[in-house]
Amino acid sequence: MSSKWLVPLTVCVCLAAGEVARGDGVMLNGISPRSLSRGGTNQGHADNGAIIHDNPAAMVNIAGDGLFEIGVDALICDFGYSDPFNVDARSAGFTPLPQVSIMRRTEDGIWAYGVGFFTPAGFSEGYDVNGPVPLVGPQRYESFGALMKVLPALSCRVTDNLSIGGTFGVGISHAELEGPYFLQGPSLPGFPTLMDVRGTGAAAVWSVGMQYLLTDTTTVGATYLSDSRFDLNGNTDVFIPGFGAFTYDSELSMSWPESVAVGVRQELGPYSTISADVIWYNWSKAFDEFSMTLTNPLNPIPVVQENLPLNWRDTVSVRLGYEYELAIGGTARVGYVYHRSPIPDATLTPWIQATLEHAVSLGYGFQLGDWEIDAGYMYCWGPDRTVGTSGLVGGAFDNSTHQAEVHALLLGAIKRF
Repeated sequence: MSSKWLVPLTVCVCLAAGEVARGDGVMLNGISPRSLSRGGTNQGHADNGAIIHDNPAAMVNIAGDGLFEIGVDALICDFGYSDPFNVDARSAGFTPLPQVSIMRRTEDGIWAYGVGFFTPAGFSEGYDVNGPVPLVGPQRYESFGALMKVLPALSCRVTDNLSIGGTFGVGISHAELEGPYFLQGPSLPGFPTLMDVRGTGAAAVWSVGMQYLLTDTTTVGATYLSDSRFDLNGNTDVFIPGFGAFTYDSELSMSWPESVAVGVRQELGPYSTISADVIWYNWSKAFDEFSMTLTNPLNPIPVVQENLPLNWRDTVSVRLGYEYELAIGGTARVGYVYHRSPIPDATLTPWIQATLEHAVSLGYGFQLGDWEIDAGYMYCWGPDRTVGTSGLVGGAFDNSTHQAEVHALLLGAIKRF
């Protein structure tokens, strides 16, 4: 991708994910407001634009000849951090995350095609706290990371019961990290610095999925989403106490995880439906470590090779949803999500507080002219986490406590063709 396109798309990422909430790790619990209202379940459904991302095989099963969706998930984030030098520092923010998608079916109903713009993952923190020894005094800990996907999609009806589909598009990622930082190695492990690193990159992303109609009331689905591996290029400013400030060209190697999802949608009668999805995320491979290479310094100091250990573990996300068509009109939805936190205590920091484990949701959908309107709410929380002895060199996060909760206001509109 040429730089003239990468720059404006990167700006879109930053605007869309300024204070990004996490679901499973740093992945959101869903994309479409309709899907999120029923706990993020979407593998067996074909009623919203986010199926392009979640299961593109469903496109040939939509009602009507086409579908357009525009939606926003407005996130209210509240995170807390404490250590021996800081008591109840807070990181809070409000961010709207937009998503847009459109799809059409051919007249014979055998093929469907579409494209979607989604922001399925990210992290962001910002704390003003007292720094660790020897970087004492007021310091800023700040981080940002976002993944945006632009996904062209194609789906085919193979038999009356089986459909398949896939996407092949571009992923764009941007990451920043600022604050007191002890080098982890292999270059100068334990060396104290004030670091401000940033980088942007693009990579190919893809997925394959299937849906199968087991009975007239039971649909199953499955999808594989590729990982997203990026070389993020940018600049890094490093301040070393007693030596001064230095500027490097930097390359940050970063991956977002691959996943495998399976799910089922079951109609209980003419008015109610339940659904369940199970999703495995390969965090142990994607978030093993962040690798950074600092080159071309403006001052005559050595090139720096840095590996920040993360050691995340794989997770399995369980999503449950229920829908009921009301006699007064419209559809009521509720949902629940559970997954363990992928991040161990040893590498838990105020830069990425991926401690959310539970989510509950509710929503209501109704017809307004030619549009289907969906409104909903999701609350995400996890247990307070305490770090005894940090596994990171320097001991900056020893005896720290981390808190996290997120509120999401959901609003979407769907128009069928």
